[in-house]
Amino acid sequence: MAKVPAAAVAASGLVGGYAVARWTKKRQLGGVALAAAGAVAAYQWNRQAGPRAAVGLTTAYVAAFAGSHPLAKKVGAWPAVFTVAGSMAAASWAVTRRAA
Repeated sequence: MAKVPAAAVAASGLVGGYAVARWTKKRQLGGVALAAAGAVAAYQWNRQAGPRAAVGLTTAYVAAFAGSHPLAKKVGAWPAVFTVAGSMAAASWAVTRRAA
């Protein structure tokens, strides 16, 4: 089975978490999707780049989620989600590429 890059898992978690929350109208379900993807990504970050990188990227993941809320007030919900997801994917890729 092909391995999904941690950058894609993290970005998908941010986008998917928002999509689930919006379409089901149940924020808790979106939170479950966000947390599940974050846990998978953190596991991959730890394996690929070590615990320090995993902690840093997990912190960035949570900050991206939190930062999407005020950003959404300025640019709209979906643009904010895609912006933070892209930023998170880029950060993940940069850190894990350097470790490889």
